[in-house]
Amino acid sequence: MEPIVEVWPDTLPLDRLHGIFEGNPYAFLLESGGNQDALGRFSIMGGDPFLVFSSRGDRCAIRYAGGYNVFIEKNPFSCLGELLAGLSTLSRHEIPMVGGGAVGYLSYDMGRSLERLPRCIPDDTGIPECIMAFYDRGIVVDHHQHETYLFSTGQPFRDPPARLAHRDRRFRELQYRLKDTMRRQEAMPAVEIKGSGPCSNFSRKEYMDMVEKALGYIGRGEIYQVNLSQRFEARLESPPWALYRRLRSINPAPFASFLDFPEVNVVSSSPERFLKLDGLDLETRPIKGTRPRGKNVAEDLSLKRELLESEKDRAELAMIVDQERNDLCRVCRTGTVEVPSLATLEEYATVYHLVATVTGKIPQEKGIMEVLKGAFPGGSITGAPKIRSMEIIEELEPVRRGIYTGSIGYIDFAGKADLNIVIRTFVIKGQRAFFQVGGGIVADSSPEAEFLETLDKARALFAALGL
Repeated sequence: MEPIVEVWPDTLPLDRLHGIFEGNPYAFLLESGGNQDALGRFSIMGGDPFLVFSSRGDRCAIRYAGGYNVFIEKNPFSCLGELLAGLSTLSRHEIPMVGGGAVGYLSYDMGRSLERLPRCIPDDTGIPECIMAFYDRGIVVDHHQHETYLFSTGQPFRDPPARLAHRDRRFRELQYRLKDTMRRQEAMPAVEIKGSGPCSNFSRKEYMDMVEKALGYIGRGEIYQVNLSQRFEARLESPPWALYRRLRSINPAPFASFLDFPEVNVVSSSPERFLKLDGLDLETRPIKGTRPRGKNVAEDLSLKRELLESEKDRAELAMIVDQERNDLCRVCRTGTVEVPSLATLEEYATVYHLVATVTGKIPQEKGIMEVLKGAFPGGSITGAPKIRSMEIIEELEPVRRGIYTGSIGYIDFAGKADLNIVIRTFVIKGQRAFFQVGGGIVADSSPEAEFLETLDKARALFAALGL
C-alpha cells in the first residue's frame, strides 16, 4: 500500500513546525542548516513512533506502541537490521522517509559489538548505547525545491483495511496539527539559557600529557594518528529545545539534529557526514584540519590560507581519507571507491575545516546495516590504523564517549540513509549537559596547540551556554 504524501509549495519555518510534535514521545528534528545549496537539502521531523529499538552491549529491547516489549540477547547491529528488513519497502519517491523509517543515534560504544577492545572504560551516564525509533508519519522539508511533504504510511499494520484506516487517521491528525500550527502567527519567544559551568574532565596539563603519550605510540610506529578528546559537563536549567534554537542560530550546520527522547535529549550542530546511502551510491565526508574564524576579513583570509597550505593538516586528512577508502572497500564493489575531492576548505560559523569526499557503490545484495558493520565508527574520529587507535583511546580517555563521535540520522524503509558524525553536540540527561571536543594527533602535533584546537571547536557550544 502506497503512503499518503501531500505537498505544500513552501519550505515551512522549522521553529514553528516543532510545535506539531512537541510533547509527543520521541519527537525529533534532523535539520539541514548553513549552506543548504551545497549539502543541506532535506530537514525531517516526526514523533510518536510505532516501535523503539534500544540496546546496551548485546542486550536489545524492542518496545511497541501499546506497551508490548521484547528483550533479546543479540548483536545490536544484527537485531536492528532484522527489524529494518521486516519493514523494507520499495519507494518511487526521491524524498527520504516518506515510506517510513527509523531515526535516532548509534553511540561510539557500539563499536564494541564489532571489535574486541581490551579495556572497558566506565560509563557514568547510564544512557543507552543505541536508540532508533520507527516512524509511520512525519514531515520532510525540501530546501532545494522549496516544498514541504506530509506523509503517513499506515505502518505497522499488515492487514490492508486496518492499514488503510490507520494511515488515513494518522494523516488527518497530522494535517490538522500542521494547519493549526501555521494558523497561529506568533513567533516563538526567545528563552534565556540558564546554567553553570562547564568543567572539563582534564586539566590543561593532563590533556597535554595525554597527547604526549599518544605521540609516544606514533613514534614507536604503532599508529599514524589517533583522535583524542576532552569532555565538559555543565548544569542546564533551561529547556533543551531552547538550547537547540540558540545553538542553531550561533552555529548552523548541515547535519544538525534535536532528539527529544525520554532517556536523553541530544542537541547537535554537526558539520560532518559519516555515511549517506542512496540506492547503491555510498558517500562519506571526513573532516580534518581546523582554524578558528578571524576577527575581520583580513584575519579570515590569513587563517584560510594558513589551513590550505598546512602540510600537517593536509597530511592528517590524507591519512584519514586512506582509512575511509579502506573501510568503504570492505563493503563496496571492487574498483568503485573514489576520492572526488581530497581537501576542500569549508566555512562554518566559528571555524574553517578541510573536508574530503570518498564515494563508492555497494553490491545489490548489501544494505546500510552491512555498510555500518564494515565502517562503524567513522575513521575520522578514531585514527589510523583504526583498531589500534581505538585501543589507545580506551587506554587514554577516562570515560566512555557515549553518543559523542557516534552517529545520528535516518535509515528509511526504502534503503536510503544519511548519518552524521556526532560532534559539536550536547548530550543532556536531567540537568546534566555533556559535550566533548577533540582532534587528531599526528607525529608533528604540538600538545599545547592540540589543547587550544579543542577550545576553538568548543566556541559555539560555550556561546550557546551563554559563556
